[in-house]
Amino acid sequence: MTDIMMVFACLNQSLHPTTLRQLRVVAQAMLAMTGRVTMLGLSRWTGKGGSYRTIQRFFNTTMKWSLLQWVLIRTHLWEADEVMVAAGDDVIVTKSGKHTHGLDRFFSSIYGKVVPGLGFLSLSLISVKRRVSYPVVLEPLEQAQTSKSQEKSQKKPQGERKRGRRKGSKNRNRRDVELSPYLQFVQHHLKEMLEWIGSRIKLVYFVFDGAFGNNDAVQMVRQIGLHLISKLRHDSALYFPYHGPYSGRGPRKKYGDKLNYQDIPEAYLKTSSIDKEVETKIYQMQMWHKKFSDLLNVVVMVKTNLKTNKVAHVVLFSSDLDLSYDLVIDYYRLRFQIEFNFRDAKQHWGLEDFMVVNETPVYNSANLAMFMVNVSQALMRPMRSQWPELSVNDLKTWFRSRKYVVETLKLLPEIPEAIFIEQAIAQVAQLGRINQAGNTA
Repeated sequence: MTDIMMVFACLNQSLHPTTLRQLRVVAQAMLAMTGRVTMLGLSRWTGKGGSYRTIQRFFNTTMKWSLLQWVLIRTHLWEADEVMVAAGDDVIVTKSGKHTHGLDRFFSSIYGKVVPGLGFLSLSLISVKRRVSYPVVLEPLEQAQTSKSQEKSQKKPQGERKRGRRKGSKNRNRRDVELSPYLQFVQHHLKEMLEWIGSRIKLVYFVFDGAFGNNDAVQMVRQIGLHLISKLRHDSALYFPYHGPYSGRGPRKKYGDKLNYQDIPEAYLKTSSIDKEVETKIYQMQMWHKKFSDLLNVVVMVKTNLKTNKVAHVVLFSSDLDLSYDLVIDYYRLRFQIEFNFRDAKQHWGLEDFMVVNETPVYNSANLAMFMVNVSQALMRPMRSQWPELSVNDLKTWFRSRKYVVETLKLLPEIPEAIFIEQAIAQVAQLGRINQAGNTA
């Protein structure tokens, strides 16, 4: 079984020895403990070297979590020959009370309404080969920086006004955009992540949800040398490029026929399939949108229920005109892996549990939860040779069993041999497992 000491050895140059020792003690407690992950709960499971005061000092220590995440990924999770894409999303952590630093009201898609809590921007690296997301950046949001606030700020002002163009208005270059506070925030931390990575991974694509389906987001991503993959509204007005004759006067015509989603030309059909009475057709074309500065690589997925004749479609796009339709779809689907990071961080590592209120402890508690997502991946990878279907619950069961066995053996007059200890741990770990182990010896 993998030793957590070996996993944390790569952090020797990135953390003070005392802080690293505290982090190791806290991580071992989180892997073994049951119940809510709070400072008091951690102190009860750490044993020697993990008093409540030590846990307090650890959570009040300033740490560069993005660097720690990257060092862990680079050492234990990244393979030199694999393709990776960057992805981002917001996560909302519900909190009650009035004194937690950063507390505000954010829209939560889980609850479908605005809730009091904390908002965080998460940026991750996703392995295309392993289909797994590795979180790198987790930074707190202010309410004005959220993607929902950005959408509200882009709505047209209410009230009547005259049709047509305002007198004295001039054409503007759509590439020269004034980024919203949210886009500036994302760009800053995306640049920071790219600086940590350096030249080790050649990132080309950044994937975000429909909140980035606008020209400002495209220009923000292009400014740092990446291509954006995102989603447009289902009713977006798209136009084919005009290829007709020149009229002989004025500027050349730019926009051709408007795309009719109910009657897309068969010339742009890439693939068609039928599964369980649902026909799926995928189209790819280069299209203009009047609010975007450049041509878009658009992929339209049309699904038709052959039994009810109901039709639905999704419009994906990329700023890379050469990217094939299957990769546009695949990379956008991979973005959902970041949701599993949020699920694990909340369910197993205390992202919803922490009860601290000051700025540094709040920041450390949230980042520690995401850090443990990567630690668990690093621990489970070698263990899957014995447990192919190993889950986080199985991992925590193994570490809890190990703690029970070790604490029990300490009561004996003489410590047994190491092989007996490993057999005892493996046997006790069977009691709470979910998936069968291939070899328990």
